Amino acid sequence: MNNSDKITKYFLFAGSFLILIVAGGMVFSLVGGAIPAFHKFGWHFITSTNWNPTEGRESYGAMPFIAGTMITSVLALLISIPMAFSTSLFVSEYFRKTPVASVLSTLVDLLAGIPSIVYGLWGFYTLRPFIMHLGLSPQGFGVFTSGIILAIMIIPYATSLSNEIIVMVPNELKEAAYSLGATRMEVIFNVIVPNARSGIVASYILAFGRALGETMAVTMLIGNANKVPHSLFDTGNTMASVIANQFGEADGLKLSSLIAIGLLLFIITALVNTAGKFIIKKLS
Repeated sequence: MNNSDKITKYFLFAGSFLILIVAGGMVFSLVGGAIPAFHKFGWHFITSTNWNPTEGRESYGAMPFIAGTMITSVLALLISIPMAFSTSLFVSEYFRKTPVASVLSTLVDLLAGIPSIVYGLWGFYTLRPFIMHLGLSPQGFGVFTSGIILAIMIIPYATSLSNEIIVMVPNELKEAAYSLGATRMEVIFNVIVPNARSGIVASYILAFGRALGETMAVTMLIGNANKVPHSLFDTGNTMASVIANQFGEADGLKLSSLIAIGLLLFIITALVNTAGKFIIKKLS
């Protein structure tokens, strides 16, 4: 091994090791900050729905925020999948290499780069009044409004990766199916989707992970009520939103509880990614 190879090897090792240190430091800090909350409330902290910061009667539980996070993220994923899947087929199969597909692909990439605060403002001044006009919610805030905004935000992530995967399906397979008399619909669901399913599933899992950690747009639209939502049109709160809203004024046991919620969000995201890799491995 010559000197240039050694330098490259050490450089790559240092970069990889630095990532491990940063990740380990984050986990160490979160665990250290969350210990007082778990010591006070035990595992009941995860299942409790009570969030009372009143001095002398402090009681904190993470369930309202876990429920809000999961409901909004799953709702966003369910809304986004049909649109992302349709757009992927439109861009990468039906109108591939056409000006229309190029413009639409550019717009999808543009949506991915828009800051979440802009989505929040659009939702606040456009979507929320529309929800009120339909009579679905008195103030327009709630899980449903947040779920729609989240769905719009994660569509670009699911669409872009799905496009790349669908394009990679060998043309020989599609041409062979067409030569046997298959229709385009049959080619899509019997050739393209089976060959690209692991990548398509990966794109949806990536989008779901993006939805779990989204903060600003959801904070502006979910209503920030510290309770478990009773319906899709009820107000609630998410793990990221409650941290963003209350971290600045928190101290003592409340601060530890917010850090514990951050630790739980970290664990949930890691579990989702692990489950996604397992599913992809099974489908590959």
